[in-house]
Amino acid sequence: MKITLLYAGLAALLLLALSWNVVRLRRSLRIGIGDGGNAELARAIRVHANLLEYTPLALILLALLEADGLAAVWLHLAGTTLLVCRLVHAFGLGRSAGVSFGRFIGTLGTWIVLLLLALLAVIRMFL
Repeated sequence: MKITLLYAGLAALLLLALSWNVVRLRRSLRIGIGDGGNAELARAIRVHANLLEYTPLALILLALLEADGLAAVWLHLAGTTLLVCRLVHAFGLGRSAGVSFGRFIGTLGTWIVLLLLALLAVIRMFL
């Protein structure tokens, strides 16, 4: 499971970076819980939470498909696309709560990766 291990490790590093951003803002704004009505902190919290909402299931599917023998090239393509999309989404949402190119592309790309991994998992069950 070396391939999934790589993307899980990279996702954990991204999570730590996003967590640090929330902590940094909390400290500078002196807001211990919630967002205190601060829009920048609210966005940082959502960026962090959004990564946690999508990434675990994608990594589980990636691991199961790796264990099932899916070719490494497809696993790397899915893992790289997932992480790039999560980064693009974090950048887009982190800058603006409204519509942004980064947020749109990050979400769309993440959904496509999840859809393809899910379909592959279901299809491979019957092969």
